[in-house]
Amino acid sequence: HGGPAGWQYQVYDAELVNDSTLKLTMDSKDGDMNFPGNVKAIVTYELTADNALDIKYEATTDKTTVINMTNHSYFNLSGDANNTILNDSLYLNSTTFTPVDSTYMTTGEIVPTEGTLFDFSVMKRIGEEITEENLKNDEQMRNGNGYDHNWVLDRKTASDLELAASVYEPASGRYMEVWTDQPALQFYGGNFFDGTTTGKYGKTLNYRESIALETQKYPDTPHHAHFPSTLLKPGEQYTHVCVY
Repeated sequence: HGGPAGWQYQVYDAELVNDSTLKLTMDSKDGDMNFPGNVKAIVTYELTADNALDIKYEATTDKTTVINMTNHSYFNLSGDANNTILNDSLYLNSTTFTPVDSTYMTTGEIVPTEGTLFDFSVMKRIGEEITEENLKNDEQMRNGNGYDHNWVLDRKTASDLELAASVYEPASGRYMEVWTDQPALQFYGGNFFDGTTTGKYGKTLNYRESIALETQKYPDTPHHAHFPSTLLKPGEQYTHVCVY
């Protein structure tokens, strides 16, 4: 979400490190999408022997800037992208989240999930709370058209790789975990796909047919001083690990 020509739309220099590792490098020039600094960004994807996709992010800058990279891949564990994700069960290692306003921007609040529709601290079916009544009457459900929010992870340490989320798809029996060293995770339930967008192999992307689980720092940190900072200064290195 770094602008209309953000990094997700750029072509990176690719290096095949070995048969299971791909290293992508990009130089973002000072002023790119109005962000300061000449930034070198590196993303390394590795398929590991224990059935994981390991993603490592790095970035450096020559001017103070903001960096909050993530992976926005969409998952449908059923193996049939025509199925919705409403029967998938989700666990989030979190007991608080950051509400959004009607423009999908974080309000600055950090709110407990207990007793709300946003409590995934015990695994439950994603579609359990997505009802017409809740979409109409619950402000956060209404603002996100379902789930499109940032959960604050209940971390034990500041920097270790820890479990952030797990998803179970009952028809296939497929199960996926998400591990990260980041403080938060955005869960998006495909709420805005209307069939006008296509994905891999020309597949039409439809309503609630996929989920994204995006490890990150909180959104809009420059406007909320109590959120974890996304500032990166010259001489520092941004790092981030996400494992699916």
